[in-house]
Amino acid sequence: MLTSFRGLMAVSLATVSLLSAAPVMAQDEESTDETSAGGFTLSGNVALTTDYRFRGVSLSSGDPAIQGGFDVAHESGFYVGTWASSISGGDAYGDMELDVYGGWSGDITDGVSLDVGAIYYIYPTEDIGANVDYYEFLASVGFSLGPVETTLGVGYSPDQDSLGDDDNLYLYTDVGVGIPNTPITLTGHIGYTDGALAPPLLAGADDDTGLDWSIGASIAHGPFEFGVAYVGVEGPSINEFTDDAVVATISASF
Repeated sequence: MLTSFRGLMAVSLATVSLLSAAPVMAQDEESTDETSAGGFTLSGNVALTTDYRFRGVSLSSGDPAIQGGFDVAHESGFYVGTWASSISGGDAYGDMELDVYGGWSGDITDGVSLDVGAIYYIYPTEDIGANVDYYEFLASVGFSLGPVETTLGVGYSPDQDSLGDDDNLYLYTDVGVGIPNTPITLTGHIGYTDGALAPPLLAGADDDTGLDWSIGASIAHGPFEFGVAYVGVEGPSINEFTDDAVVATISASF
């Protein structure tokens, strides 16, 4: 099934063309070389992207970003993991995002999977002495039929000081279509935000709702993958922040 949570958060290899925000959670075992022991599986990923886009908004000021993380999953479906990316967050957020997450993922029936969990976004190098870290609860349902995979997901962050005493709701859909007899997958994404993290609000507009979208393609070869996507958001277009962009990512899983 399509990667869900990390696909929701970052432009890492498996999600570059889906462009959802921010670590690779509950990775597909068929796409990752893994080390297993006692029912536990350890996997990792590294990536280099031309622009770290979080739900369509650049967190690296349009510059390249280095990303990577590790996951530990149990055969029961429970998993924990961590993922990090370089950012350009100024004094308020610093130059690094560190995510810690956990949850459960598994098949409900043939072709249908469920992923539920939570993620904590940490900015350890912020330089203003304020609490800018926040958490989010996530859930997604994935559907697979032949070469077509679809994910329907939701993320919700309750009221928090770091979000200006506001909450945030994110709804999204990811679609991937594998081209038969090729390593190419065509992908699309659309997301809707209502709350503190809405793209128009982040860009200075008086609107706490907004859309983000992307369309792209990826090519996989062994543990490596290359993807490119065209990304856009609704609202004011600010260069290297909320303007439309073409994002390329190369990554490896191990």
